[in-house]
Amino acid sequence: MKQRFKRWWFGLRGKDPEAVIVSFRSGDARLADAMCEEIRRLEPGRKHIEIAAGESPSEIRRKLRLYRIGLAAVLFTSDPVTSNSTHAKLRRLAFRLAPRKILAYNERLERHHLKLSAPIASWLFLRGVPLDRIFLRPAWLWPLRKDKTVRPVGHRDLAGRPRNPRRKSVAVLTPYFPYPLSHGGAVRMFNLLREIAREFDVVLYAFTETTVADADLAPVLEFIARIILVEKPRYREPRWSTFAPPEVGEYWSPAMAAVLAKRDTDLLQTEYTYLASYGGDILVEHDVTFDLYAQVMKRKETVGSWWDWWRWRRYERRAVAKFRRVVVMSEKDREMLGVPHTRVIENGVDIGRFQPQPETPGNKLLFIGSFRHFPNIVAFRFLTEQILPLVRDFELTVVAGPEPWLHWRNQTGTLPPPVDLSTSKQPRIRILEFVADVRPLYHDANLVLVPTLESAGTNVKVLEAMAMQRAVISTSSGVAGLGLEHGKHVWVADQAADLAQGIERLLEDPALRASIATAGRLCAEQRFDWRAIGLRERVMLREMLGDTVEIRAAAPSDLDAIMAIQNAAPDASHWEPADYLRNDCLVAIDVAIDAGKSGQVLGFLLSRQTAPGEREILNVAVGGAARRCGIGRRLLEAELARGRNTWFLEVRESNAAARALYQSSGFQQIGLRGSYYHDPPESGIVMKFIS
Repeated sequence: MKQRFKRWWFGLRGKDPEAVIVSFRSGDARLADAMCEEIRRLEPGRKHIEIAAGESPSEIRRKLRLYRIGLAAVLFTSDPVTSNSTHAKLRRLAFRLAPRKILAYNERLERHHLKLSAPIASWLFLRGVPLDRIFLRPAWLWPLRKDKTVRPVGHRDLAGRPRNPRRKSVAVLTPYFPYPLSHGGAVRMFNLLREIAREFDVVLYAFTETTVADADLAPVLEFIARIILVEKPRYREPRWSTFAPPEVGEYWSPAMAAVLAKRDTDLLQTEYTYLASYGGDILVEHDVTFDLYAQVMKRKETVGSWWDWWRWRRYERRAVAKFRRVVVMSEKDREMLGVPHTRVIENGVDIGRFQPQPETPGNKLLFIGSFRHFPNIVAFRFLTEQILPLVRDFELTVVAGPEPWLHWRNQTGTLPPPVDLSTSKQPRIRILEFVADVRPLYHDANLVLVPTLESAGTNVKVLEAMAMQRAVISTSSGVAGLGLEHGKHVWVADQAADLAQGIERLLEDPALRASIATAGRLCAEQRFDWRAIGLRERVMLREMLGDTVEIRAAAPSDLDAIMAIQNAAPDASHWEPADYLRNDCLVAIDVAIDAGKSGQVLGFLLSRQTAPGEREILNVAVGGAARRCGIGRRLLEAELARGRNTWFLEVRESNAAARALYQSSGFQQIGLRGSYYHDPPESGIVMKFIS
């Protein structure tokens, strides 16, 4: 009966009794296609009509004259449209034709029924707020809250290398587990944790978002004494609603605070500013965060971007004042913070691992930047939308990191770009996700691109490219704080046209490209080797813990102690006492007054000059009670600090501990001398180091 009445009633009005679904294509064509496809899938039994932005109002009314609208799907995006644009007109027309039946879609292709009964939610959705956040309420509106922050309890505790009671210990707090090496922050933390562990016992406290695979734990457990993993909270506060930056709330965990309160280490080093609420002795500022948000504010010029910048500046300035030391990546960052207890410990690169290979002629470009870090998405869009359309011939490989399109949608609110951007005018662009080993990509590239528009701290990817002896083209933001010269170490420009011109010039000029690449490699070797940077980190830790070891030249009064150590060390060479003072001999002395052993010789190193600019290490030994405390390494560091030289040494083939020490300090095996040692007879491995 009801159906017959409906057909009779709408028949009188000259309309089809069945309501239709109308999709208004009022936005980006790819988003509109996806919206229409989803609506058809959700309502397969309905008649669907699409309205394009170019159609006139009269044409649209004529098309819909015979139908009544049951649902109007309308695309609302934050793309810059004027009030008179075709998209804006189409949206206004949809409201006139079906004001109570609007199903709004945003750039994320989330959908929401616009209702007068929920005006705030509808307004927030149209403003671009993600659907899962429009119903969030601040903690101070607790009676209205439904979706609350979840802060998991408990932790996972894993044992690594056994602790040495004679070594000092350092706890390191990180916002994520520093492996795999999928972005610059993980690269820095992994390498410096390894460098710290050469002298100190390290306990790592890390947040996790997913279960860490055993394969990722193993490389870190090799040198870490203990790992405590805590699940990251599920933060459900509106981003605008707190005085502290939202990232601080995202990482506040009672479970982490509880395990840190029970730590048994001598120092706590806190990585990243947003973890500063946990306190500690050293705060590592991977970037000056309010500087990054100042750049965002300058680009966006919105109240929200100003609020983010103001909160970060307020929080960060208070945070750095609470720590005994603050570590920054560059002199630029140190001057920006303006606090006296700041120490510059730069980003670096594993010179031994990132070894260059000859370049293959071509036009291959490489862009590396995890989309987890939003400035990399901004840089990618700048590169593909403004720079590359001005370049005539190229092939681009992009390494976008784990789950790039999830981060893309969260940061941009748009569909991912096509994986293959090939057209007749646009050469092919290959987009990769996480790549465990990027070295083959560097080997295959002719130029490395760093078109960063917003950046703070310093970029590890620039240093890796330089170490791989590949020319880098970057914005000034991309190489900020590294002290590199345009035209010598890198090619620097800031405008799209200038960057495109630089790409074409370097692709067409192999000699200039090779000159920049060679200078970049030399600069990386001299200034950015993780071994040298790790030494500066250990020196800072020694200062804070109270250094009880002094390295000085041996005196006649030290000979008895030297001989006792030599005779007790089965792997050491055996020399006559007088020979020690005829050569260059360094001794490590215990200067701890409260130990009751002040002045005790802990170990020694004997060397000599064999030619101008060439030295030989003859003997190294450490007393039994001082072994595995970093004494041998400190003696070796003091020897290598003599200046620019080439060092040689021989070591027993069976002496694995000494060989590991020399290799980790930069020595490389260059030969083997059979039956070099006696009592017992054994071959000697010849090693070389060039400073």
